[in-house]
Amino acid sequence: MAAASPGCGPAPYCRRHPEQTVLYQVVQQHLETYLALAQEDDWDGQRVPAYVEREFRHYLECGILAYGFARARCPDCGHDFLVAFSCKGRGLCPSCNARRMAETAAHLVDHVIPPLPVRQWVLSVPKRLRWYLEREPRAISAVLHILLRVIEAHLRRSSAASSHARLKAVSFIHRFGASLNRHVHYHCCVIDGVFEPVEEADDVPQSVRFRPAAELTPEALAAITEQVRVRVLRWFARSGLIEPDDVREMLAWENSGFSLDAAVRVGAHDRAGLERLLRYCARPTFALERLERLDDERVVYRLPKPQRDGTTALTLTPLELIDHLAALIPPPRRHRHRYHGVLAPNAPLRAAAIAFGREVADATGSPTAVSSPPQAPASNTRSPARYLWAMLLARLFESLPLVCPNCGADMRIIAFITKAAPVEQILTHIGEPPRPPPISPARGPPAWDEAPEPMPDWDLLEQPESDFEFDQRVSW
Repeated sequence: MAAASPGCGPAPYCRRHPEQTVLYQVVQQHLETYLALAQEDDWDGQRVPAYVEREFRHYLECGILAYGFARARCPDCGHDFLVAFSCKGRGLCPSCNARRMAETAAHLVDHVIPPLPVRQWVLSVPKRLRWYLEREPRAISAVLHILLRVIEAHLRRSSAASSHARLKAVSFIHRFGASLNRHVHYHCCVIDGVFEPVEEADDVPQSVRFRPAAELTPEALAAITEQVRVRVLRWFARSGLIEPDDVREMLAWENSGFSLDAAVRVGAHDRAGLERLLRYCARPTFALERLERLDDERVVYRLPKPQRDGTTALTLTPLELIDHLAALIPPPRRHRHRYHGVLAPNAPLRAAAIAFGREVADATGSPTAVSSPPQAPASNTRSPARYLWAMLLARLFESLPLVCPNCGADMRIIAFITKAAPVEQILTHIGEPPRPPPISPARGPPAWDEAPEPMPDWDLLEQPESDFEFDQRVSW
């Protein structure tokens, strides 16, 4: 990393303090109560899965120096600072999710997607089908494959390509909505065109040719939406998830409930815009800066845009907030993004499609005549899918953490300290808390704030007098 001159470089690195955020304080004070309530038989919620509890407990250790840290030191002036370890969570920790978002977008821009136009396709299905998408992994994959097959057929027709042409796409499956709700939908970043293999007569084995697609018209988008709707409903009927009569009824709806948007398109050489789009697709489930805490311990989550009824914020109790976030944590061993077409695993044209346009320039400006042979991967010891922590911070916040703020020299990580005794001694010496923030135990029902009201002076068992008198004598 190049050294920055003092006084004119980027802002100095400042360590984050997660224990001061609203989310950390809510989880710290109410997690045990939430877990205890979830284990009771008379509670409406389901038992908390083990991976959800593990995610919450790891989050309480993320960024806390008392659990261990790395030490960075400047060899010239002796300036040093401590870097706390992260939990590397996938669904709750805002810091780790932001890092994963930036790393995914940087890898796709630098190593996967060539300088070609990219269009974002966003598909949302009716609420009646979302229940199955949340509980049936095969339904999630089937709907995604149907969408991409229809898009690929459209791109072939609009680019006049052969039947061997394939698309190049990266899909992101979102299990959340903007209001902390469950909402399974799809974001697909598709190259606006298709790749087809070059004929053997060209003497260029395993090379590809790119054919750009024509402009997407509203009529073509409506036709694609209708094809996706019909094929998805027919798949649900064939799989036995929905009765055929219900499918025929849904096909007759005037408002189908299927929403397909393709208005966002990034130009071929707008790499910064492409990275912003990919960060949006790989974004976390919620934004930490939208959380606020009221005086009565309730939490307010400000929505990014008003809902249909005009609601601009959600007011939740701490237990309700934890319950919302627990439902949005993705299950383990589920991919956050997938590759399709020529990017699919073991695809014959994968290497050629990734290397397309990165080293071979077209002087005429027409991408249809450019073919690119596969490039041998460079012999790097580090995988291109992994980025250094310092480089990600520099890419996100324009802050170089390993540049000394005093002299501008390159700082180096000199130690990783994980044992309890040295951690406590160092933190006590520099004035940091040597113990992690305590986790509040489970609390029972709230006690009465006031004495109970006295019982009334009338007897509950006494029969009240009737307003009318009836003759109850029996006449023989």
